[in-house]
Amino acid sequence: MKSLLLIGSVLAMANACNKGATPTTATTTGAGYQVSGQLTNAPAGTKVYLAELGETQFVSRDTATVDAQGKFSLQGTTTEPGLYQVKLNDANQVLLALDNQSKVQLSGDANKLTENYTVQGSRDSEVWQQLNRSMMQSKRRIAAVEQRYGQNAQAGRTDSLQLLKDQYFAVQTAAAADIKRLVRANPASVVSAFAVGNLLNPDEQFPFVDSMATQFKKTMPDSRYTKALVARLAPLRVTAKGAVAPEINLLAPDGKAVALSSLRGKYVLIDFWASWCGPCRQENPNVVKAYKRFKNKGFEIYSVSFDQDRGKWLKAIQADGLTWTHVSDLKGWESAAGQTYGVKSIPLSILLDPQGRIIDKNLRGEALEAKLASVLK
Repeated sequence: MKSLLLIGSVLAMANACNKGATPTTATTTGAGYQVSGQLTNAPAGTKVYLAELGETQFVSRDTATVDAQGKFSLQGTTTEPGLYQVKLNDANQVLLALDNQSKVQLSGDANKLTENYTVQGSRDSEVWQQLNRSMMQSKRRIAAVEQRYGQNAQAGRTDSLQLLKDQYFAVQTAAAADIKRLVRANPASVVSAFAVGNLLNPDEQFPFVDSMATQFKKTMPDSRYTKALVARLAPLRVTAKGAVAPEINLLAPDGKAVALSSLRGKYVLIDFWASWCGPCRQENPNVVKAYKRFKNKGFEIYSVSFDQDRGKWLKAIQADGLTWTHVSDLKGWESAAGQTYGVKSIPLSILLDPQGRIIDKNLRGEALEAKLASVLK
């Protein structure tokens, strides 16, 4: 079951090792952020760590020690508004949005800080708290559905599996809708820029994500989160639904160039794969089945291999019975077509209509056959 909401990514990032850095210190004039904390169930001497979220990891900024009353204080300066992690341990940490005017009061139970904390003094931090609550709730619901799915699958109760899949996607859709609602209500918040780029799947939610990126470029053009989002969307824009697929013109096994555009007039599945790619080879029987069913109804496949060894490429084509169009420049991940399409992982498939426009992506197994059946009536 494929997730539309990247719930785990932020939680995993939050629990990653922090990169060491020299702590930033507020100036004597009072400029800079301050986080005043009040914790229950935190023994005196408990360490509290503050880290700034950079492009790919957290960077340590300050450390404090809880006193006998459960109080602590963190402070520093920042070059721009950003997200910061206040952490006791991997199981108890929260994110705050801070700038040089932030005077934040944070309170909660040290034993379950992530779920029950409260924050005041920062509107953006309150927005993140709402997002966090939504994510935690969705995570619990998803876990419950996944557990039931596993139990029913193990017990052979296959008649209920589709219903559970539908419930799973319903939770995902509702969670994504909650994030969109909060983002729309806070278009000038760094939390919104971060959330759009990290909590939503931009490939699945491209129109919304792209529209918000345009908004953020107006409200927060210099934010690191805006810049990261814009950079991330650049290659996705090439393969957005409705876009004309860029041309590919590589050599086939017989040494002759075959252009993607030569297949216009048919529904075409661009299939990025490689002989050494286990998931690609596992998916090939499904693709073969779809091809046999629809090849005489206006369907063709244009496979682009990321192989470097010509012999292994040709052997895999024969072994898997892939009787359609194949091309490759044998440059592996440096494939010209892969660069054009921004391919980061394989297998990757893109379905085109007879005019060469992208109508769907990453269809697997039954989903591919169902889509072809609907368009090739």
